[in-house]
Amino acid sequence: MNAVNDSFLRGARDGVLRLITAGSVDDGKSTLIGRLLYDSKGVFADQLAAIARAKHKRVPGDGIDFALLTDGLEAEREQGITIDVAYRYFSTPRRKFIVADAPGHEQYTRNMVTGASTADAAIILIDATRAAEGELLTQTRRHSAIAHLLGIRHIVVAVNKMDLVDWRHSVFERIRATYAELSRRLGIVDFHALPLSALRGDNVVKHSPHTPWYEGPPLLELLESLEPAADGGSQPLRFPVQWVARHGGDGPDGLRGYAGRLCSGSMRPGDLIRIQPSGVAAQIAKLLAFDTEVDLAVAGDSVTVLLDRDVDVSRGDVLTHADAPARLGRRFEAEVCWLDAQALNPARKYLLKQGTRLTSAKVDAVLARRNIHELREVSSSDGVLRMNDIGRISLTTRDVLAFDRYADSPAMGAFILIDQATHQTAAAGMLR
Repeated sequence: MNAVNDSFLRGARDGVLRLITAGSVDDGKSTLIGRLLYDSKGVFADQLAAIARAKHKRVPGDGIDFALLTDGLEAEREQGITIDVAYRYFSTPRRKFIVADAPGHEQYTRNMVTGASTADAAIILIDATRAAEGELLTQTRRHSAIAHLLGIRHIVVAVNKMDLVDWRHSVFERIRATYAELSRRLGIVDFHALPLSALRGDNVVKHSPHTPWYEGPPLLELLESLEPAADGGSQPLRFPVQWVARHGGDGPDGLRGYAGRLCSGSMRPGDLIRIQPSGVAAQIAKLLAFDTEVDLAVAGDSVTVLLDRDVDVSRGDVLTHADAPARLGRRFEAEVCWLDAQALNPARKYLLKQGTRLTSAKVDAVLARRNIHELREVSSSDGVLRMNDIGRISLTTRDVLAFDRYADSPAMGAFILIDQATHQTAAAGMLR
């Protein structure tokens, strides 16, 4: 992360909200983010001048094509679609935001999963003109299911392009009721729904005169009121080792430390810790932040840990407090979103990457597949998951993993599968 972005986060450690826009192609995700950036004064004059001259501008006259503020790839501007996740930063007097503009095209579902994996809130956009009769598109259903599986706490349903259906209250209520049924079947406890026009700015920052029947807050005010995720300081210590640092050889001033970033919890010199999966115990002798000795490290800090004795610690091991260890196992059930164009094949060899641990894994069986239209688990008759399928599998790893359930600790419960032959990321998964 560069210095500017790092400074942005440090300035609002307790108040930054990470959010993602999701939904189907042409629902207006990029336009909405562009409008938020523009209305919150997060766009420089030269940026506005540049998009005003852009050859791929899709707004007539002197209007601003807000989508060009996030669609930066030439292919995105040519085709008018989002391909890769674009991260943008903006702030208001009350809060700072990191927003991910995710693609809606089914082919790029894997990119949406990447952006959603760190989000506190998801804005699910729905094009009112395409859902006026209450039929939600497949990608709306799929993205909602993924957001729920990833444990995103806040779901905001933005019914966009209401100006194209004459701001009819009946259309909004029909879409809201349909999404309420979808959320019930997915297990989403609560969601916020609001009507808006991203292009015109209605109900984005200020209330629209076209919706006197809408009594809720505009989008930006709603986002300012959402609680960000807890910083992990109250959770048990989880410190995946990224690098074994050796300096000075065997001399009297030689250093052997274990560098990484705290996923959760805190630690101090003198704490009794356990190295997992080996189970060996040791005491923390020193904590170093760069070349400075510190007395405390908390969730989110990157430090080097020095122990009071020489023990076997390698990249991929996890340091925990001795009285609050992680779970250990080699056999798991997990929910996965299959991302590879090549279908899951239990005969193929996969690598599993969880935190800093990389090991080989064998998929034992596909236990169920989620029917994205009926939103229920169905048996997989051929035992296969194909691209963009969401399913439940059982797998066995070569090495013992230290893990927590994804619901308890996303950092310790998430993993990806990599095809060992092609090196393609095959699936993103959550240990249950």
